[in-house]
Amino acid sequence: MTMTTKKYLQSPSQTVGPFFHYGLVFGGENTLVNEQTKGQRILLTGRVYDGDSEVVPDALLEIWQADAEGIFNHPNDPNQAEVDTHFRGFGRADTVNKGVYTFKTIKPGSQGGVPYINVRVFSRGILIHAVTRVYFSDEENTKDAVFAGIPEARQATLIGQLEQNQDLPTYRFDIHMQGSKETVFFDL
Repeated sequence: MTMTTKKYLQSPSQTVGPFFHYGLVFGGENTLVNEQTKGQRILLTGRVYDGDSEVVPDALLEIWQADAEGIFNHPNDPNQAEVDTHFRGFGRADTVNKGVYTFKTIKPGSQGGVPYINVRVFSRGILIHAVTRVYFSDEENTKDAVFAGIPEARQATLIGQLEQNQDLPTYRFDIHMQGSKETVFFDL
């Protein structure tokens, strides 16, 4: 009887993704509102692009935002007890539709500042998710200290552009992971 020795190879490291639609997005996670939610309904939509300006068809985006009064559903928000309980504040969407993601949400309020939406991007080829913000083209964003601290030439990469359509006001926010149009990402 001959004994064979098995050779074990180390597994390569894994990047974030690709994401499988059936495992992380079940349907409805991109709708943060219901009939009772207070505030102006909006659509937030766009595409995710790689460094060669090619659409990323398997990215996953998560958003977290304040309600219409600017209150986050988080214990660190001193006004959490007053949060709109009919607003989810957190959503998830994928880009399986030709790189397009869409969120049905509200335009967030602000507590004396400028409204914004926090975004996390999970995508193939990156080891840790990327974090950015969406500001709105119809707001005075330079009043926000974070936005104002970004070089003026790069600020446009954080602005969702208002597009009127027949359904809801729509803010287009394309995300470029790398390249000359790279979105500003935050190191948290």
